[in-house]
Amino acid sequence: MAKMSAGKMAKMLRRAQEAQEKVQAEIAAMEVEGTAGGGAVKARVDGNKNLLSLEIAPEVMEDGDAAMLADLVVAAVGQAQRRAEEEAGRKMEALTRMLGLPPGLGF
Repeated sequence: MAKMSAGKMAKMLRRAQEAQEKVQAEIAAMEVEGTAGGGAVKARVDGNKNLLSLEIAPEVMEDGDAAMLADLVVAAVGQAQRRAEEEAGRKMEALTRMLGLPPGLGF
């Protein structure tokens, strides 16, 4: 196993940190949608799973069933958050592979 100089190691670590920061910025900037009720309720979240918007089709409001509406909102937001988490995981896995780290030893 060849020895690595301190300068080379520092440069490699700097590149890894820059790559991680880039991926984290990409994750924060992404937007993901979740739906419920056949698209009657749509939720958009960012890569950090923060709710950005919520759309409710007018016909859902006509029933006056607040419990059903609440369930649809929870389902749509939950789906959007799971999708954001999955996409963020894929991006971080790609970073881990790029850095040559073993699976599960990533960020």
